[in-house]
Amino acid sequence: MEPSSSNTGFFQQQPVIKNQFHDDVSLQRITRLFLPHPVRDQISPEAAQLGDEVLTQQVFDWVIDAERSQPYLRGSGRDAFGKPKSELVVSEGWRKLQEFGFRKGVVALNYDSDYGPYTRLVQFIRCHLWEASCANTLCPAAMQDGAARLLQRHLSNKKTGLSPTERRVFQNAFGHLTSRDPARAWTSGQWMTERPGGSDVSRTETVATYDPYPEESGPAPLADVDDNIPLGPWSISGFKWFSSATDSQMAILLAKTDPSKGVSAFLAPMRRHNPALISATGNIGGSELNGVTIQRLKHKFGTQSLPTAELELNNMRAWLIGTEGQGIAEISTILTITRVHTTVSSVGYLGRGLAIARSFASVREAGAGRGRRVPLSSHRLHMRTLADLTADYHGLMLLTYYTVYLLGLSERPSPSTASAPPVAPLTPPTTALVIPLLRALSSLHKSYICKTAIPLVYACMEALGGVGYLLNSESEHINVARLFRDACVGAIWEGTTDVLAGDTLRAMKHSRQGGEDTVEAAVGWFVNAGLEFVRGVVNDKRWGGNKEGMEEGVLSKEAEEGVRREWEKLKKRVEQTSQEDLLPDARGVVFRLAEVLIAVLYMVDAAVHPGAEIEEMCRRYLVKKRFMGEQEWRGQKALAMDQAIVYGAGKAPGQGAAAGSKL
Repeated sequence: MEPSSSNTGFFQQQPVIKNQFHDDVSLQRITRLFLPHPVRDQISPEAAQLGDEVLTQQVFDWVIDAERSQPYLRGSGRDAFGKPKSELVVSEGWRKLQEFGFRKGVVALNYDSDYGPYTRLVQFIRCHLWEASCANTLCPAAMQDGAARLLQRHLSNKKTGLSPTERRVFQNAFGHLTSRDPARAWTSGQWMTERPGGSDVSRTETVATYDPYPEESGPAPLADVDDNIPLGPWSISGFKWFSSATDSQMAILLAKTDPSKGVSAFLAPMRRHNPALISATGNIGGSELNGVTIQRLKHKFGTQSLPTAELELNNMRAWLIGTEGQGIAEISTILTITRVHTTVSSVGYLGRGLAIARSFASVREAGAGRGRRVPLSSHRLHMRTLADLTADYHGLMLLTYYTVYLLGLSERPSPSTASAPPVAPLTPPTTALVIPLLRALSSLHKSYICKTAIPLVYACMEALGGVGYLLNSESEHINVARLFRDACVGAIWEGTTDVLAGDTLRAMKHSRQGGEDTVEAAVGWFVNAGLEFVRGVVNDKRWGGNKEGMEEGVLSKEAEEGVRREWEKLKKRVEQTSQEDLLPDARGVVFRLAEVLIAVLYMVDAAVHPGAEIEEMCRRYLVKKRFMGEQEWRGQKALAMDQAIVYGAGKAPGQGAAAGSKL
């Protein structure tokens, strides 16, 4: 026997993370379910390349730098003589990661590419791959995306009555927000949160006053000399409690113009040109913050590379967006998009966490009793744990990407029959149905998924044992602890779980207006359409799978009736209970509704692309969520099935790839 030392003895083999576009079985199923075959073939090479690039050592070196060299205020916000000077400093790693995202078009793709109603899906599949490697740079990118969509709506609507100058200002900002050139691209802030209200933006203490520059004094001062863009006619003063894109070039913010009108939305450049500014070296003229003082940076549990600040505004010049008093309606366009980004970030962290856990299980051994040691990938308990995590993950992925699909349908025309995706049975037949369904899911998906994902990411960290709890910056590719810290914010920003659960209930209780379908009717259509499609597949004599097994399993009458029964119970409760009485149970009602929607999506997925693994995942989900009773499973050996769920059929370490195996 030889004693070990710091340099001798056993050393664990390093796990290797594979390209998730190929290795993530759930992501592969999502692309097959939601994208038509021609679109999938078109995007796959570039998506696969991105999957490789986000795992390079260069990217991880930037992540390490962004995490270690956290943003700070130079001189703690003062110059050498004590004069206030808000100069934010971010790391080289942060800047390089942002530039990488710009070049890859993580936002621009939705505006400079056209995959029809699937453009949003293509964009967010790429964001999914990038999320865990971006060190939170997708947070300002989310607000960049929301701002671009808001400005696009106003620029394309001839009824908005934009003046020539306003149109030029909005068009200039839109061009920057949708650029892939790092030297030209902008991110955007989204300043709503204040001390009195949090998510209740109606209590804002920020005030906007219409104060145009007098004509006799000459043209308005410029925000941007190169683009010849003037500063706006509105003067805004107040205090913003959270700004998560403090290094952005512009912001969309809320302020009150008149107590009787509510809050209004504004576009404000972050910086302005000051011809009288004298630099430290004596140069005359330059750029300064546009009436903004960075009071302090927030010290946070996670997202530490992201510069989040408290901002004092004093005569910040801005442009009104839309009509006075309609700020909440305007900002809702941004929130719909930023909430999708937040949910995609949650499943992105979870997807990477599972990738790390899979990789670790393939190289780590554990005791299996009687002196035997086996790889964790062959350990029956560990594989059952990872298989159950994978089944939960796929359920969250289904709801996330169905919401993304609806977002794409709301922005672009419906797909033609020739280009319909496999999920066509759940494609609303009219735009009038898309809108209320998206209205329900825009709050529900984030409320449920971001909260549910947190303990699942933690479970991935636990799957590595003690090493999972370490901040492994020396092996950043397996740093699942960082992913867990950052994932925790998903249930808080862009609306907490309670706020969004309450919002979903209000949507469900909303009465019919203007002949539009109610949210409740839209959700009812979804449940009925999905279950009827599944029943049709089972009854179709052309069904090519194991029809007998389908009838007895996840697509059985028991499963169908269980899901339908839960929906009817929820519907009846919402109809017969006042909103006030429902509110204390909002989480329970909304979470159960989310589970009903996931169950339908799971069953449709199993019907469209059948296979032993997806059917078993679906069965476990239906049993776990009490839609059907426990059944004796008479399929393959349990370990082999768990391995197939985790790694894909025939892809577990030590197994040969099965020819023609199905995802």
